[in-house]
Amino acid sequence: MAIDLIEEAVTAGARRFKACAVVEVDVRTLQRWKKAVQEENSLKDQRKAAAANRSPANKLSDEEREAILTVCNRPEYQSLPPSQIVPRLADTGEYLASESSFYRVLREVDQANRRGRAQTPRTVVAKPRGFQATGPNQVWSWDITFLASSIRGAFYRLYLVLDIFSRKVVAWEVHENESADHASVLIRKACLVEGIHEDGLVLHADNGGPMKGATMLATLQNLGVVPSFSRPSVSDDNPYSESLFRTLKYAPAYPSKPFESIGAARQWVHGFVQWYNNKHRHSAIRYVTPNQRHSGMDAELLKQREAIYEAARQRNPQRWSGKTRNWNPVTVVWLNPPKENQTEKGQNIKAA
Repeated sequence: MAIDLIEEAVTAGARRFKACAVVEVDVRTLQRWKKAVQEENSLKDQRKAAAANRSPANKLSDEEREAILTVCNRPEYQSLPPSQIVPRLADTGEYLASESSFYRVLREVDQANRRGRAQTPRTVVAKPRGFQATGPNQVWSWDITFLASSIRGAFYRLYLVLDIFSRKVVAWEVHENESADHASVLIRKACLVEGIHEDGLVLHADNGGPMKGATMLATLQNLGVVPSFSRPSVSDDNPYSESLFRTLKYAPAYPSKPFESIGAARQWVHGFVQWYNNKHRHSAIRYVTPNQRHSGMDAELLKQREAIYEAARQRNPQRWSGKTRNWNPVTVVWLNPPKENQTEKGQNIKAA
């Protein structure tokens, strides 16, 4: 029919390629069709649109689709996914279709739901926005950890706020429960002690109730603090607090027995924070103490170390195969950096 229509149009004065375009075929396709007619061969429409309308040879029939649905809804199979149903059918000597066909048929009738009591997997949550700190009191991280008490099954809660640039513990408290009210008071005290008067401080936390409670969020808004939250159940989004809690609980002085009272827990944490801020040489900030880094004393200390190392190399140059140890201060610290800001090891930038 297409050949006859095209030839009729050409006879009436139309150009052949334009007549072919009307029926969406190429001139060379028309030539192949004519040759096939002359050789008395069968013609097949090779156009994509025509192929899309053809039914595949392996398509399931309506009876086969109905059989799959009937099997999937049997009492013994109704709580099982196709990945479990198909092998069980094979064990009984029965084959209806492939596992993927089972899934496809169930999806078409809106029965491809999770079977059993397991929760539906969480959809992918975007990574939280990255923040960089070039000085103290720009980005804080805070979290809550458990401290075991002498009462079985009971724990004290340690609230702790950390400056990610200096690694200084700027505030902490121990309570018997978790609440947004306790967190609100803690942040107010921290801002008061550190003299936070301008908007822009970022406070990063997990997704727990105390972190996102109405009282806590209202306090942050009043103080001009920008809240930031980790993804649910992703501890890597709050690495600084998690790392500090590990340092705390694996410290040699950490009690081997549970705390007898909340007063004992507070006393021990007070001693730990004093040691950590004033005596602990932190590896991520070139082995200066958090207080030295927080107050800006680290730059002069690192210069002195560099001068000492350079003098040692001048005295015994044969002992040095290259440069002296890197005592340059870490100038930028990232929290959840984007990929373009993740730097190679050895540069003066720390990312977590």
